[in-house]
Amino acid sequence: MAVGVRTQDLRKIYNSAPPLGAAGGFIARADAKGTKQSKTQIPALNGLSLEIHPGEIFGLLGPNGAGKSTTVGVLTTRVRPTSGQAWVGDHDVWKEPAQVKRLIGVVPQRPNLDFSLTAREILIFHAAYFGMGSKQRNEGADALLEKFKLTDRAHQMVRGFSGGMMQRLSIARAMMHDPQVLFLDEPSAGLDPQTRILLWEIIREYHQAGKTVLLTTHNMEEADALCQRLAIVDHGTVIALGTPKALKSSIPGGYLLRLRFGKQTADLLERLQVLAGVREVRAADGTGADVYADRGGSLVPEIATVAAQSGAELSDVHISEPSLENLFLHHTGRSLRD
Repeated sequence: MAVGVRTQDLRKIYNSAPPLGAAGGFIARADAKGTKQSKTQIPALNGLSLEIHPGEIFGLLGPNGAGKSTTVGVLTTRVRPTSGQAWVGDHDVWKEPAQVKRLIGVVPQRPNLDFSLTAREILIFHAAYFGMGSKQRNEGADALLEKFKLTDRAHQMVRGFSGGMMQRLSIARAMMHDPQVLFLDEPSAGLDPQTRILLWEIIREYHQAGKTVLLTTHNMEEADALCQRLAIVDHGTVIALGTPKALKSSIPGGYLLRLRFGKQTADLLERLQVLAGVREVRAADGTGADVYADRGGSLVPEIATVAAQSGAELSDVHISEPSLENLFLHHTGRSLRD
């Protein structure tokens, strides 16, 4: 039976020394000798609530520092939340961690393989840890090494593996005990295109076996290609949730024209707003504008005319069709890569 995942009002605050020259936002605390030390509270999660359906591929999409890895850390028992709750299946993650660990497989953002073992030994030892019998361990290890194209390196120490090979082995290890929920934290980061395609095929195959998959990514192509639903997160909270198709269709007008001007006059944005097909206009960086519209290239001559009439010089135009990048930009006012 497929297993779902749920969080309710998750909050996580880290305490950290402020950067040199910070002007505020921290709490002064005294050490044992009475000397004040500056500490700052950094909210990684800010009331994050999610419900991941049993047997779906669900994605957390957002830039670095958005709270994706912290969410995975909480759900996999590695990070204790400041407040809120999380469940894997019917098990409360922090009240029943042992039961949760048997249900999940985890691929961290950076491989944490034992360099003193061979690839096959890593899989065998992982399976033994979960109580699998000798025959099942050996057959499972051989099958996964073949699936991940590592059979010819099975008896070699992993310290000589490339980054892509280590990542493939990390995913094979997470699958070794056949978990009901697979957590993948930035699974394709640093992978070459061929390895990325192989990984996507394996994730889809695992999902077809009735498993639940949760992956974090800042790769919009990956989220669009794999996820049945996804949540776009920023500053530890969900800013959009739905299927990739539905999220992209929610962008006003569909097309985004990113305009840059040599100079920007006061009435320019108002003139752009009344053009036929324009749904929304937003100022950008003082010298530009983001225009959401029903059409793309055919609008450029009219924009150039309006700019000239306003005494502004149109210096650059970038047109893009509906995408998750545009959705993130619309909600946050900044690029997903910022």
